[in-house]
Amino acid sequence: MAGSSAAVFGLGSMGFGMASSCLAAGLTTWGVDVVNDQMARFREAGGAPGDVQDNLHRLDAVVVVVLNAAQTEMVLFGPQGVVQGLKAGAVVMACATVPPAFAREMAGRCAEHGVHYLDAPISGGSVKAAEGALSIMASGTPEAFDAAGPVLDATAQQVFRLGDEAGPGSAMKAVNQLLAGVHIATMAEAMTFGMTQDISPEDFTEVISQCAGTSWMLENRAPHIVQGDYTPHSQVNIWPKDLGIVLEVAKSAGFSAPITAAALQQYMVAVGMGLGAQDDAAIAKVYARNAGLTLPGEQT
Repeated sequence: MAGSSAAVFGLGSMGFGMASSCLAAGLTTWGVDVVNDQMARFREAGGAPGDVQDNLHRLDAVVVVVLNAAQTEMVLFGPQGVVQGLKAGAVVMACATVPPAFAREMAGRCAEHGVHYLDAPISGGSVKAAEGALSIMASGTPEAFDAAGPVLDATAQQVFRLGDEAGPGSAMKAVNQLLAGVHIATMAEAMTFGMTQDISPEDFTEVISQCAGTSWMLENRAPHIVQGDYTPHSQVNIWPKDLGIVLEVAKSAGFSAPITAAALQQYMVAVGMGLGAQDDAAIAKVYARNAGLTLPGEQT
């Protein structure tokens, strides 16, 4: 929409891509991050100049792409919280993985200020974020969807409308993260198990990616292990948080999720090994260490 403006809070791999997609769609876009270099990089790419705090009244949308619920609440209602400075009818599009109850709470607090809230967790990774081709699991009022329309058009290939209030979007994201986290861990377990049977990671990836045992996560992450490249597109550190949320939601529902719990323990071991900032495919190093295996690119 011509003349629309947005601010993206959180310029990590996902947020920077989303902010860049907003720019490409013609939105006046501010980029905000705790890392000054990231903000400077975004301004050099065409981001709006000036302090976003001085321009809150101009914004049609605030897109929050931070790590967790605590950071989301800080952006919205902390000492420099943006909600009180937004004009009535603006929308907060909250993209972090958070418990559904938290999303409902934030929606209620935003409504007290006349601001819409779209519960809008994202999926697709940094590449799709940069392409404006994310899948967004969204829930909120029709007015929230309308207000977020220009940003959704700029950043998403698919928008799943999951309900007329906040909460269902975050619930669906928890379901997705259960599968995604388990699939990455299971891929690593299967690949390293194959290595004990003299199946190379290269052969594993070529064959299993074309067989019934494949998954999107296997096809996306297994090549990282084959290449010995753990540049973080999605960090190991994300999974203790996200699978922790899954287990928190499951507990509140009286639901047992033992496979999720087992995967979470492997990610915790990976963090303990100092792998937290590496790509989440590095969970394979846990299995390799325990079995005395040498992964591609690793020293014997």
